[in-house]
Amino acid sequence: MSAFDFLMQGLATASDPMLLFYALIGVTLGTAVGVLPGIGPALTVALLLPVTYRLDPAGSLIMFAGIYYGGMYGGSTTSILLNTPGESASIITALEGNKMARKGRGGPALATAAIGSFIAGLIATLLLAFLAPTIVKVALVFGPREYFALMVLAFVTVSAAFGDSALRGLTSLFLGLALACVGIDQLTGQARLSFGQAELLDGIEVTTMAVAMFAVGEALFIAGQRVQHDDEVTAVKGSVWMNRQDWARSWKPWLRGTVIGFPIGAMPAGGAEIGTFLS
Repeated sequence: MSAFDFLMQGLATASDPMLLFYALIGVTLGTAVGVLPGIGPALTVALLLPVTYRLDPAGSLIMFAGIYYGGMYGGSTTSILLNTPGESASIITALEGNKMARKGRGGPALATAAIGSFIAGLIATLLLAFLAPTIVKVALVFGPREYFALMVLAFVTVSAAFGDSALRGLTSLFLGLALACVGIDQLTGQARLSFGQAELLDGIEVTTMAVAMFAVGEALFIAGQRVQHDDEVTAVKGSVWMNRQDWARSWKPWLRGTVIGFPIGAMPAGGAEIGTFLS
């Protein structure tokens, strides 16, 4: 059978009303838990694992997918409204989406993130279904040279993210490399920069660091603003839904993010961070 036949079988199975109901429950639970700062989609799935114990395999798989996507969108919600990313892949969402929320356009920002994620996820899923054998062959030949090139690409994204400020880009790159060196060296097994603290032997999680930088910085900023003057409430401007201008501005970034994110995400150790910074 061809990949298209398998897709049609999967679509027929997933179209069952009860399975669609499981997907709705999974998305709702995933969004509710994923909205908590610092809880990414993987941890959300782990926390809600007992919910699927009594379900059949198809129902469990579909609910897991709903929980994962709900957790991803929950992280975008905190990134946009609170400037606190739920995971490292939501850093760019916090940088750009929170600016819209501060201007009273939080609704369109949330809608842009949700619709863009849906379109990109749908296209990437279909591409993966058809190109999975080729992607597996590429992943098996990934060696030291390819990993080195991937790391160079990640470093280039730092410069691209900070624009004309080369000093800020290099400083951030140096700090990131220093923090990544904390823990046990995978090649030699020696502890690096742990300073005798057993808690640092496992290294520093990227999500923990991202949440700490954004959440603590936002809290200090808000505290400083309240000391200086009274709170300023920004009224909602326009509709909470996307207008024609929003759609016209968004469809190109959605497609660009899909084109860039799919091949990078398919690479071993590519991750979502490189794709988000590049796009």
